Amino acid sequence: MTTTTTTAGPVAMITPDPAADARRRRGLRRMRTLAVSLLVVAAVVYLLTVGEGGLLGYVNAGAEASMVGAIADWFAVTALFKHPLGLPVPHTALIPRRKGELGRSLEEFVGENFLQEGIIRDRVASAAISQRVGAWLARPEHVRRVVDEASEVAAIGLGKIRDEHVSDLVKEALVPRFREEPISPLVGGLLAETVRDRAHVGVVDLALEELHGWLLDNPDTLAEVLEQRAPWWAPDRLNDAVTRRVISELVAWIAEIRGDPHHRARHAIDSLLVQLADDLQHDPDTQARMERLKDRLLDQPQVVESGIALWNALRRVLQASLLDPDGAVRRRLADELAAFGTRLREDSALRASIDARASDFSVFVVERYGAEITAVITHTVERWDGREAARRIELHVGRDLQFIRINGTIVGGLVGLVIHAVTVAVR
Repeated sequence: MTTTTTTAGPVAMITPDPAADARRRRGLRRMRTLAVSLLVVAAVVYLLTVGEGGLLGYVNAGAEASMVGAIADWFAVTALFKHPLGLPVPHTALIPRRKGELGRSLEEFVGENFLQEGIIRDRVASAAISQRVGAWLARPEHVRRVVDEASEVAAIGLGKIRDEHVSDLVKEALVPRFREEPISPLVGGLLAETVRDRAHVGVVDLALEELHGWLLDNPDTLAEVLEQRAPWWAPDRLNDAVTRRVISELVAWIAEIRGDPHHRARHAIDSLLVQLADDLQHDPDTQARMERLKDRLLDQPQVVESGIALWNALRRVLQASLLDPDGAVRRRLADELAAFGTRLREDSALRASIDARASDFSVFVVERYGAEITAVITHTVERWDGREAARRIELHVGRDLQFIRINGTIVGGLVGLVIHAVTVAVR
């Protein structure tokens, strides 16, 4: 495979594999030597049999025709790449002089014969991509390899994101977007769905559990709060008794709500949440208050700092798990990938769907970018240096072209014999 440089004007091609070029050059040299040797043999036989009759006359005629065929085919092959003997004979050195037309012809050939929808769909179907992927993922070491590579790339990518990138994202993208979008209908709809699905019950239970535990663990703190709000004229003994009674009743009431799923307080909380969800979606005053609250929150400089802190915490957790060979993320990725491979092997409908999508995608790419893909051929060939292009092409195909010279020598000799025999017969 060859590449080109990017400077303006014709450029010489650069081969990335000098060893391969050396092998091609040796093969070309051997075939040239064989073709020239046959020409020399024919010339020697011709000189040795000049003027002879009988059987040697047939040999002479065959040798003469062999020389003609060899020289004619040598001229034809050489004329593709350069001027034979350096003479500027018309219609020679075709590749150096007409490389632009060659590039356009190759472009048309590829576009007309390879980048066609039917051909692409047939090749994608015959490739059986999903089946091969499923079989490949059947081996645990392959799954591990994919997970390891993906985890390392993801960890490196996470490390490349700096704080200023997150700050710019929050300030220039997220905050302006949040300001433009009304949040009340979204929050109201989400709250309504949460209450409808009873998803809030767990949060209420958790809050009650924590509140009950705090009250049991911090009675003195609650007592201080209540005593600070007691009348100044009330006796201390009375205040202590009332405070202990209030704390006891409050703990008992919270315990009662926590233990009864159908408690009236729970129903009151549900009704409050339902009403709040409806107001957020339909009441202009509630919506306005919600939007003002949103704007006040977004105006706080801590929003950006909190976003960065949240991102850094999430990044550290993800990176640690991605870099840990036995981390939760890698294990989950490996499990999901192995399960996907199993589905590919067992589910023919899934394989058919994936292959169909691969075909559609390939056709879409070709239809949309096919002209640009094939145009690379013309643009590349046009930038080649003509003589270097001829040398490179001859290096790749010249060995096979020497068979033209060899066949010309042999076939020419046979034709010469036939013509000589016909001539003798006519005489």
